[in-house]
Amino acid sequence: MKLKGKVAIVTGATQGIGLGCAMELAREGADIVISDRPGSDILESAAAQIRELGVNCFPVEADAFDRGDCEKLVESAIEQAGGVDILVSVPAFNRRAAFLDYKPEDFEAILNSALLGGFHMSQLVARHLVAEEKPGKIIFISSILAEVPNARCIAYGASKAALNHMTQTIAVELFEHHINVNVIEPGWIDTPGERQHYTDETMAAEASKLPWKRMGTPEDIGKAATFLASDDSDYITGTILPVEGGYRLKHCREIPEEK
Repeated sequence: MKLKGKVAIVTGATQGIGLGCAMELAREGADIVISDRPGSDILESAAAQIRELGVNCFPVEADAFDRGDCEKLVESAIEQAGGVDILVSVPAFNRRAAFLDYKPEDFEAILNSALLGGFHMSQLVARHLVAEEKPGKIIFISSILAEVPNARCIAYGASKAALNHMTQTIAVELFEHHINVNVIEPGWIDTPGERQHYTDETMAAEASKLPWKRMGTPEDIGKAATFLASDDSDYITGTILPVEGGYRLKHCREIPEEK
């Protein structure tokens, strides 16, 4: 129970990586404030899953891409849960298309989701931590595509690369306040979003090509987030942590010599 007595906000926590992070933080004792866009039909069910782990969970309808809603989310966390110690920022939006056909409005929307959503929440949470004169943890969820260019993902990869840089800049500015700021780069994770693009057969075939012979899971990312949210990571800040089962290095294995 490394996070007992802590309060964590997890944005985008109703499914996939966001829910995986919220569940793993809860398993270590943190009370959780989760958000999803207004009108979400899965917000309450996600909160119920988290409560089953024996912690408090406060669901808030809030659009993580909107400054006003982000303010509402942080205010709700302070009022209902008594404060904020940890932020896990998981705003996710993507559209896949060829570069030559990519819609400018989709490019802009994806940049806004990764950067503005992360900026708004981290600034508001950091202001709260500084005002309370207490240390805290800010964790962003990026992607291995920030480093590995992938066809049909131009906006997503560019936005995540920018998020990595923003994370490190925030970390530098918050040194004096002892607020750890880090980013996780998931690899290929088996999420509902991925299942919208690929069949079970394709997912299984691609997983067999990865060094770990499986896709990553939301729990894999949640465990990394839990480490970065705990006191175990006190001496880690401004770090980019890949959690990708060797995805970046999958082509570096030795090719057996032919005889």
